Amino acid sequence: MADVRLSGVRKSFGAVEVLKGIDLEIADGEFVVFVGPSGCGKSTLLRTIAGLEDLNGGAVSIGGRDVTGLSPADRGIAMVFQSYALYPHMTVRENMGFALSLAKVDKAEVKRRVDAAAGILNIGDYLDRKPKALSGGQRQRVAIGRAIVREPEVFLFDEPLSNLDAALRVRMRYEFAGLHQRLGTTMIYVTHDQVEAMTLADRIVVLNAGRIEQVGKPMELYERPANRFVAEFIGSPKMNLIPAEVIEAGGGQVTVRTATGAVMPAAVKAAGAKIGDKVTLGVRPEHLSTQGPGGALTAKTTFVETLGHATYAYLDGGDGEMLTAQLDGAERPTQGQSLTLKAPAEKVQLFDADGRAFERA
Repeated sequence: MADVRLSGVRKSFGAVEVLKGIDLEIADGEFVVFVGPSGCGKSTLLRTIAGLEDLNGGAVSIGGRDVTGLSPADRGIAMVFQSYALYPHMTVRENMGFALSLAKVDKAEVKRRVDAAAGILNIGDYLDRKPKALSGGQRQRVAIGRAIVREPEVFLFDEPLSNLDAALRVRMRYEFAGLHQRLGTTMIYVTHDQVEAMTLADRIVVLNAGRIEQVGKPMELYERPANRFVAEFIGSPKMNLIPAEVIEAGGGQVTVRTATGAVMPAAVKAAGAKIGDKVTLGVRPEHLSTQGPGGALTAKTTFVETLGHATYAYLDGGDGEMLTAQLDGAERPTQGQSLTLKAPAEKVQLFDADGRAFERA
């Protein structure tokens, strides 16, 4: 097991700078997930840790050892890709032990490691099968097993569940969490799916345009996003963001008015807020309700999803603003119905003109 440290990591492809000075520390045994939109640099960052991409600046260390100039084989890492990349003519046992055989590891040791990995992944009954006789989930387990037998210091996963159907992705998320608990090895995982990030990570690293926007525990990012980008990216359905103007500030609260005239108080520190400032009001769908305290928004229902435990109402808030509200499953608004939606002040977030979050009161 080992910690991972990135210092000023930069990577360019021609004139395009993809990573713009990444500084990050990952603790020994931690499960860290990189998330961000397509093209943000998350897979490139993982590949720089693996040694599959040369750096244009900065350094990478694993277990206190500078590995910046080392080949992937000498870094003590094992990587699992989106593609299973199994040899079709080999059995599961042969696929899992192939790298060890190439390294001239004793046959008895290869068997021991393969059997141990198969036991961890519950694929012991498939060791004599070939990949074509396996399901997608079973093939992914074999790919993971091939990494486990190398007994690496760090596991790297590059969108390993992208080729699986929705139900199997849910099951495999559970298995990844269990795998980390059993092995206790440092794991770095790249995904575009923020649900995977929220359910698997000890900490999430949110990347945007080659820079880190925020690093923190899943609920820290959800409840206290550092800026508008993180607030909008983390959460499904995403946070409602509404342009507004400050009309009152003081006493541990800032009150804003939207373009449609709705007045909403937010329990944030008033330092730096002045009457007339342009801000963005943020409120998550589950914090909007038709009852309770707080400021109120009036919006017209345009579409309704009834899921049993919850009802999702999609609404036209006026002035081009579309809103989403997560209501109790017993509520069934109809299309065209006008709703008055309230949000407690402590659940309302504000972002300044540069997108930075106001500090909570």
